[in-house]
Amino acid sequence: MLKELRIDGAHREDHGGGPPKWVWGMAAGVLVLALVGGAAWWYVAGNKPIAVQTVTVKANGQGGAANVVLQATGYVTARRMATVSAQITGTLTEVLIDEGFKVKKGQVLARLDDTGLRAARAAAQAQVRTAEANLGQLRAQLAQAQADERRQAELSAAGMTTRQSREQAGTAVKTVAAQLEAAQRQIEAAQAQARQADVNFDYATVRAPFDGVVTARAAQVGEIISPLSAGGGFTRTGVGTIVDMDSLEVGVDVNEAYIAQVKPDMPCEAVLDAYPDWRIPARVVAVIPSADRGKATVKVRVALEQKDERVVPDMGVRVSFLAAKPKAEAKPVPGVLLPPDAVVERAGAQVVFAVNEGRAEQRTVKLGGDVGKFRLATEGVKAGETVVVSPPAELKSGSTVISKE
Repeated sequence: MLKELRIDGAHREDHGGGPPKWVWGMAAGVLVLALVGGAAWWYVAGNKPIAVQTVTVKANGQGGAANVVLQATGYVTARRMATVSAQITGTLTEVLIDEGFKVKKGQVLARLDDTGLRAARAAAQAQVRTAEANLGQLRAQLAQAQADERRQAELSAAGMTTRQSREQAGTAVKTVAAQLEAAQRQIEAAQAQARQADVNFDYATVRAPFDGVVTARAAQVGEIISPLSAGGGFTRTGVGTIVDMDSLEVGVDVNEAYIAQVKPDMPCEAVLDAYPDWRIPARVVAVIPSADRGKATVKVRVALEQKDERVVPDMGVRVSFLAAKPKAEAKPVPGVLLPPDAVVERAGAQVVFAVNEGRAEQRTVKLGGDVGKFRLATEGVKAGETVVVSPPAELKSGSTVISKE
């Protein structure tokens, strides 16, 4: 029985003085688990999203960075705009305009029901004709009275009539002459009433007061319009709104701390939010002598020196006030405009962090001069890219970020 318990040499472990093989296997397993756990912890902790504030950078369009005194934002406004209405109350029978239509001064925009006005005009014209007929009758009577007076004078000279008959003939001439004068005044009155009827009849046609573009159509056929509001909500006060596109300008709010730098006729450049690459030459028209107490700003009127169909009322615009009018041949310095807080120093280099697909990318940038409140970067960042503003110290290239632009 003891011989059967003998371990065969093929199954005998050769310890050689070291630990058994199962100990090494267990140690290797523990090491693998530790590495996997460490990698998982690094992945979770190292890729924890960092909340950052971002901004989209724009290309520089300034011909000279030092030329900009300050910048302000505002909106395109129209100095000449009118809501067109009729001067009388009536029902619309035609509306000949719609949004976007270009109209000329005097062009018919709408018509009202003119049945009553047409009848009143016809009656006034009839009164004129009646008064003119009466005037013709009185002129004939005056001619007859004057002839009778001459005959009575001849008979009186021959002693063949009485003095009373001659006086009666003279009185008849004076009476008819007075009636003729009254008839002439009646004709003038009738003609005035006819002209008034013509004016009232013309009020039934709504015309454009000036050249412009229709920006709103406010009434439809069948609705009642009136120059005065009826108060019940069933009467329109206008047919539509017309804007004179040649009167467009920019109104900007300038912080009152910098308003002393703005002067009338000061050169400017305007950039519409809708067309960021289009710089429009402009100039200061006037500084409105009134401040906004709530916003601590002063309104400034800026005239656009180039008119274009792309410019429409209420567009957002950024105005750069210039120390001098830029030269026509001056070209913009290439590069992009960065907020100053977006540029930080890392390892002795000026860098920004661009955001690409939710991760931060550290970029070394080459800086030029300041453009207003921005810093000009000529290398390292392209227009349209998103960069981090005030990047935190823990932000590194490859970090996952949550943008709150």
